Amino acid sequence: MTARFRERAAAVRRRGMPPVEGPERRRIIEQMELDYMDFAIVGDADAELAEGILTLTIDLRPSAPTAPGPDDEPA
Repeated sequence: MTARFRERAAAVRRRGMPPVEGPERRRIIEQMELDYMDFAIVGDADAELAEGILTLTIDLRPSAPTAPGPDDEPA
């Protein structure tokens, strides 16, 4: 199931833009961004099926900062 949501998120990214302009174009772009975010969140979830109950665990905590690598310039 989560793989299908990952595929749907990728499909939203590949989706072409219809030939519209103005405010309608902005609304379509906003909806595409929301669709991608929703599908990506569920696609990244850890799924568990126990006794007929599907539980999706989604970690919404910010990721920890990473240590700079040897090729990174000092700030």
